Amino acid sequence: MALPQVVSREEWLAARLKLLPQEKEVMRAQDAVTAQRRELPMVRIDKDYTFESSAGKAGLGDLFEGRPQLIVYHFMWNEGWEEGCPSCSFAVDNVGRLEHLHGSDTTFVLVSRAPLAKIERWKERMGWTIPWYSSAGSDFNYDFHATNDESVAPVEYNYKDKATMEREGLEYAVNGDAQAMSVFVRDQDTVFHTYSTYGRGAEVMLSTYHYLDLTPLGRQRYVNEFPYHDAYDGAGGHSHHAHH
Repeated sequence: MALPQVVSREEWLAARLKLLPQEKEVMRAQDAVTAQRRELPMVRIDKDYTFESSAGKAGLGDLFEGRPQLIVYHFMWNEGWEEGCPSCSFAVDNVGRLEHLHGSDTTFVLVSRAPLAKIERWKERMGWTIPWYSSAGSDFNYDFHATNDESVAPVEYNYKDKATMEREGLEYAVNGDAQAMSVFVRDQDTVFHTYSTYGRGAEVMLSTYHYLDLTPLGRQRYVNEFPYHDAYDGAGGHSHHAHH
C-alpha cells in the first residue's frame, strides 16, 4: 500500500492551499455545465411505451407517480443473465432516500428489458424498494440507446455511431446493454425528454466513488469490480466476486 510522503504540518498546509484553487475551478466549471444542462431544449415523446411492474402495466407517464420530473436509470440486463448487472447493482446500492427527490418534485426509477420475474427476484435479494419496471417487448431501451441491437435500430451509444465506437475501442457497447440515465419532464399529460447520459456520465450515482476520491488510496476498483453487497466476507473489505 503506497501512502503519501510524510511532511510537517506547515508543508502539508502549503500543498493543500496549492490544490484548493484547482478544486474551486473544477466546481465553478461544474456549476456552469449544470446551468447549461438545465437550459437544454426538450423533445416531445409521442410514442406509447408499455412497462410492467409488480403493480401491473404502466405507460411512461405513469412512471412519474404524479410528479413533474422523472429520472430513469437504465439498469443493464442482457439475455441469459440470471443475476443483475454487478456494476448497476453497485450503482443502485449508492442511491439514498427517495423522499428527498420526491420532495423536489422528482421521481427516480429503474428500467430494464429483463422479464419482470427476474427483476422481482433480484430486487428481493438486494433488499431494494426503488420502483423497477420491465421494458421487455418495448422500444424504450433502444430508442434511448441504453440497448443496442443492429436488427432493431441503428447502433448508437454516447452519441457515437457504430463506426466511431469501433474506432475508439468501445466494442463492448455495440451490442447489448450499457450504462445510461435519462431524464423526462411532464406537462399535464405530455411527456418530454430533456437529457440522457452514458458511460461515466452515470457516475453521478456513485457516492462511494465520491467518498473514495477524498482518500489517498482512491477508488481502488473499477465499477464492475465491486461485488454484490451480500458477497463481502466481512474481513476488511475482501470478497469473492459473483459472476453472471
